[in-house]
Amino acid sequence: MVPDVAPYDALLLVSFGGPEGPEDVVPFLENVTRGRGIPRERLEEVGEHYFRFGGRSPINDQNRALLAALREDLHGAGIDIPVYWGNRNWDPLLTDAVREMAKDGVTRAACFLTSAYSSYSSCRQYRENLFDAVEVVEAAPRLDRLRQYFNHPGFIEPVVDATLAALADLPERVREGAQLVFVTHSIPESMNERSGRTGGAYVQQHRSAMAEVVERVRQETGRRNPHALVYCSRSGPPQVPWLEPDVNAHLEDLAAQGAAGAVLIPIGFVSDHMEVIYDLDTEALATARKLDLPAVRAATPGVDPRFVAMIRDLLVERAATERGEDPRRTALGSLQAWWDLCGAGCCPNPQDVHRPALGGVE
Repeated sequence: MVPDVAPYDALLLVSFGGPEGPEDVVPFLENVTRGRGIPRERLEEVGEHYFRFGGRSPINDQNRALLAALREDLHGAGIDIPVYWGNRNWDPLLTDAVREMAKDGVTRAACFLTSAYSSYSSCRQYRENLFDAVEVVEAAPRLDRLRQYFNHPGFIEPVVDATLAALADLPERVREGAQLVFVTHSIPESMNERSGRTGGAYVQQHRSAMAEVVERVRQETGRRNPHALVYCSRSGPPQVPWLEPDVNAHLEDLAAQGAAGAVLIPIGFVSDHMEVIYDLDTEALATARKLDLPAVRAATPGVDPRFVAMIRDLLVERAATERGEDPRRTALGSLQAWWDLCGAGCCPNPQDVHRPALGGVE
């Protein structure tokens, strides 16, 4: 039986974007930091992360691979709708994607965000950008954001298998005592405190996902490895408190405590974009080598078939809800499946400047 995705006649992949060459790096970073008063010198310093990799972020190629896998998955399930792609910060931009959908006669599209968690920067800001795109495009389709999926089996299960594979890559003598180091993007403490409907959702969601992965790894290995949630990619002024500990500081602490080894698990990321290949593969693993601490990095979900099928599942689930049905909402761990519509005041703009956003009840 072919899944029913009515009332949707398109799917939009919404991502962050990244430079495609050296000449794009600083303009891209200017887009990302617009309105935050960050001097060009600092942008050029951050740009060195990209220049080390030829001035090209891996994220766009990863999105192209995800698009191809998603189209194949939908086709295999008998779902005949077009899939579009738009970025917040670089080509193809969201406005161009919405304009293309309008030209093609799309009336209502479901939007999948390549960010699994709740906070201003990982959810609300995307919703604001979706509103901005619709506002400037004549006859723009209605856009509905699909729910957060940090606890969906299609996200959790690939992380579990990647963790098991990484553990197996460690020397046998250190596997049993190796710490599972779950890494995500740091955000200001105040942003976490205001994330979700009642606050603290960003950290709460990560801890729930981490606990589920740890338990499933235990079921497979027969042991519960020590574990911790840590952060990377802090970018704010030093006087503003951000979530800690930093992954490098945590590795130093592990070495000082005599830890056997570590597995870096990028639980906050769906693919190997810049924060993964620079902050973890380059900086954090270099820190581990300096400390003589055996360490490996687990893979992200990427185009794992279960992750791709999850997107189809979220689309079918939301479509059924919009038709007035009561579909099964799959979730693992201590938290229930997240809501479809964000509440009033959910993950507010840090500047307390009201900007309208799609996908909420406000």
